[in-house]
Amino acid sequence: MFLPTTRAELKKLKWDKLDIILVTGDAYIDSPFVGVSVIGRVLLQAGFRVGIIAQPDWHKADEISRLGEPELFWGITGGCMDSLVANYTATRKKRQSDDLTAGGKNNRRPDRACVIYANLIRQHFKNTRPLVLGGVEASLRRIAHYDYWSDSIRRSLLFDARADVLVYGMAEKAIIELAQRLQSGRDIKDIRGICYIDSQKPLNYLELPSYDCVAQDKKAFTQMFDLFYRNNDPLTARGLIQQHGPRFLIHNPPQPSLTADEIDNIYALDFARDVHPFHAAQGKVKALDTIKFSITSHRGCFGECNFCSISVHEGRKIISRSERSIMAEAKQLAALPDFKGYILDVGGATANMYGIDCARKQTKGACSNRRCLYPRVCKSLNADHNRQINLLRQLRKIEGVKKVFVASGIRYDLLLADKQHCLSYMRELVAHHISGQLKVAPEHTSDNVLKTMGKPGVENLLAFKASFEKLNAAAGSRQFLTYYFIAAHPGCTDKDMRDLKAFTSRELKINPQQVQIFTPTPSTYSSLMYWTEIDPASGRKIFVEKDINKKQKQKDIIVGRTIK
Repeated sequence: MFLPTTRAELKKLKWDKLDIILVTGDAYIDSPFVGVSVIGRVLLQAGFRVGIIAQPDWHKADEISRLGEPELFWGITGGCMDSLVANYTATRKKRQSDDLTAGGKNNRRPDRACVIYANLIRQHFKNTRPLVLGGVEASLRRIAHYDYWSDSIRRSLLFDARADVLVYGMAEKAIIELAQRLQSGRDIKDIRGICYIDSQKPLNYLELPSYDCVAQDKKAFTQMFDLFYRNNDPLTARGLIQQHGPRFLIHNPPQPSLTADEIDNIYALDFARDVHPFHAAQGKVKALDTIKFSITSHRGCFGECNFCSISVHEGRKIISRSERSIMAEAKQLAALPDFKGYILDVGGATANMYGIDCARKQTKGACSNRRCLYPRVCKSLNADHNRQINLLRQLRKIEGVKKVFVASGIRYDLLLADKQHCLSYMRELVAHHISGQLKVAPEHTSDNVLKTMGKPGVENLLAFKASFEKLNAAAGSRQFLTYYFIAAHPGCTDKDMRDLKAFTSRELKINPQQVQIFTPTPSTYSSLMYWTEIDPASGRKIFVEKDINKKQKQKDIIVGRTIK
């Protein structure tokens, strides 16, 4: 059963009103891969009447008003991606296609979707129930942040959207607590995992440099971001305050991480695993091809690449589902009438982090002065792939399953650090879990660029490549590594790209095609470097390519269009 999107569906459920209406920038896919669907399902399980309005036309009232007004709150998300990332390329060209829109044409998602939807609701419902922002767009824009598309420092999204509450991160716990308190009329200000606006500062919160200060002073912006980044662990984070004009952004500490039982419960909810008929009638939603027969095995990432926002949104702690839960979902997929025998992916942000984390993190929180994988794999990290090996072996035995692929990509430095199970894991991949190509993301090969990215050196890449090719030869397989690279990252020059081109030709024997131009997204250290042109680790000035044509030139060097 889908969550209702029309009056007719409300009538069928015999609901006269909804407690919560969720508004999203994506077509409605009822899937555990889609944040708004997960939030809707956990609210429904908690006893709330929930509806979804997906991709409403923001030029008129009929779509945003079709379910009436909620009793408790409106939940607003830009969708699975930041709306500006979804709408524009790194060179600021409008994207013509959208895999999360029915029919595939990029014409249903507004720029700055959270702001537009919030304004749309207030325009047609005066003095309405609270507006609650969530999802990636809200989470990564929750404090003052660098915005690449306006090339400026923008206020917290709460102020620009004139919303009441922002829930950040993977927000299942926060949203349930918020809904329960609003229903009972209790105060919400001490809920962990939320931000709100107030005229008073709470006691014992850490005050960040103000918006006015960081908008004018790049050193203050660096200080602000560093304090913000270091206060994202549920066990150690302090509450934060940031002044915006006469008022204050109040950023409560994060919610406790989900337990294994809690995450299992979420993935056991009754998802339809399909596009809602309302949107299916408008055309194919391409994203479903990838996610329908894939399984999330865990959340979080301790990789902390400087250009990636996953650690800020999902957390640095790995939360792994139980094998029992994953097996149950795989059996569900195998029973679907259109299942062809192939599970397209079992993984997360990085596939081979399943079941791996640092014991210290469970009781003391993530380290504030070191990273798990950079500049080398930490000795305290339990780099043990045995649990994932056993999981993959169990999945292969399920009746009706022909192949189980690992398509998420792996961290080869983490794998090589597992001296006991490295070769066993690689043999499993080569023999059973690669659909011709295995994704790896060295991103670059020049030491100075890798340093600004927070990525390991090329020694691990070459060692992994040699082992992979040796195992393929022994198995008589013709499988390949697909390498992902980034052009125009802070610190990267044309010379670095020519060196990368020479390295890939000489050592990898390829002409790379999977190359993207760096996009400065909110709440990453790389975006901080892009704006300030300073390496925050050393305090030294670095080269940053900001000319769009020259960024394209860096990409062209590596893909072979020019090497001058």
